[in-house]
Amino acid sequence: MWSTFLHLRFLFSYFLMPVYLFALAISPNFTASQLLWSFTIIHLLLYPASNGYNSYFDKDEKSIGGLKNPPPVNKTLYFASLVLDGIAIVLGWLFINAWFALLLLIYGLVSKAYSHPAIRLKKYPIGGWLTVAIFQGAFTFMMCYVGINNFSVTSLLNAKVLIPAALATLMLLGTYPMTQIYQHQEDAKRGDITLSLKLGLRGTFLFVLITFIVATTAYLLYFHFYFSDHSGVAFLIALSPVVLFFLYWFYKVYRNPAAANHSYTMWLNFLSATCLNAFFIWFFLQTTHLLQL
Repeated sequence: MWSTFLHLRFLFSYFLMPVYLFALAISPNFTASQLLWSFTIIHLLLYPASNGYNSYFDKDEKSIGGLKNPPPVNKTLYFASLVLDGIAIVLGWLFINAWFALLLLIYGLVSKAYSHPAIRLKKYPIGGWLTVAIFQGAFTFMMCYVGINNFSVTSLLNAKVLIPAALATLMLLGTYPMTQIYQHQEDAKRGDITLSLKLGLRGTFLFVLITFIVATTAYLLYFHFYFSDHSGVAFLIALSPVVLFFLYWFYKVYRNPAAANHSYTMWLNFLSATCLNAFFIWFFLQTTHLLQL
């Protein structure tokens, strides 16, 4: 049971929280109940279910995201991930709406296609990269938006939703390869040719740096046209610690490839999530006029 709990990696949901908070910041129809249920269902049920399912089929022997020394997996983990998925869908239907439940179901199915050996999207460098960026980015953003506001999917057909959803994917296009950089040996052993493995260590850093510059520029344009340059400046300030740490780590890896390890990756993930979570909470308070500076 303890092994199963560890592999569900509940704390890893913290790294995925910025997408939810971004969706919340532009939400016009949230209530305390909708916030409670949508947040709980996504972060304490859906994400852990996906983590557990992925761990079961990966059977990692070395460090993985959020777990430095993963214990051996067993069938209990497989069933626990399916049960959490089922509970998430039922609660989404009961406490939000059927559209939200449907989006939860789709997310779960894609997550399984990413990991299951019969399909294993993870083994394709471009397919796996795009799957994660789109479904943990734009799709999750729209799923959160529907859940937070108790809307139907027709509410998504709006530039004010589609543009920030696209921005969420754009950021993940750059950040996701960074999470694979310490797993090259494990991935290659399983036959998972990830984008980071194809790019190599230095190539991954350069790719992420270029993509990050493009994504940041797009965010600044979004804030300029839909909100204010003040928000754009705050975004840059919030991300500055992440950029400094990234450049420092790049220097370390350039000097010694062994620095591309689990510890540095988790520190970057934690710093990035913390800075983005703080920014989007501030941005939410700004957009709801609860905070005026």
